[in-house]
Amino acid sequence: MSNILKEREQLIIELRFGLCGKTPKTQNEVADILGISRSYVSRIETKAIAKLSKEFRKKSNKGTKWKKLKKKK
Repeated sequence: MSNILKEREQLIIELRFGLCGKTPKTQNEVADILGISRSYVSRIETKAIAKLSKEFRKKSNKGTKWKKLKKKK
């Protein structure tokens, strides 16, 4: 995950979802810990999840060849 996300993005994901042995926290709790607003935590979280999702899709489609379906007449 560290090669995909920036340090702050990774920390927010770890805190929000309780990764690496941490207890899951609310956006308000994460905001208080980092000294930023809850809305900023939300924006960073959304961008980080989008990055992870894009990377997952890219890796899951790697090497997969899609064949065009031919219509039978």
